[in-house]
Amino acid sequence: MDPKTLRFAKTHEWVHVDGDIATIGITDFAVKELTDVVHLEFPAVGKSVTAGETFGEVESVKAVSDLYSPVSGEVIEANTGLEDELSLLSDDPFGKGWVAKVRISDAASLDRLMDYDAYQASCGSH
Repeated sequence: MDPKTLRFAKTHEWVHVDGDIATIGITDFAVKELTDVVHLEFPAVGKSVTAGETFGEVESVKAVSDLYSPVSGEVIEANTGLEDELSLLSDDPFGKGWVAKVRISDAASLDRLMDYDAYQASCGSH
């Protein structure tokens, strides 16, 4: 996916929207900050998630960080293939490195997300 077409949370998750389905991943900026990712805790399929609330964890050799759902809805799929290939988070963060798919229940949650340029500007201030 072209990052310029995505929406971004200030907590470094990205979102691609197709109808009422949001594909969610972790930005390349976040993966580089974490360095070597050793474990990913996925949200459970069927779980209701709320925008801005924790829905998983990513563990690196440096730290454990929460993943925050950028949208509200129901988890319909988790990319459990990442468990065996965590390198996709850094090798293809905006493609095969996606984390979960959520059926959006509150489209207004998308309004709080940044576009690519705003996200890049926020990363420059870190």
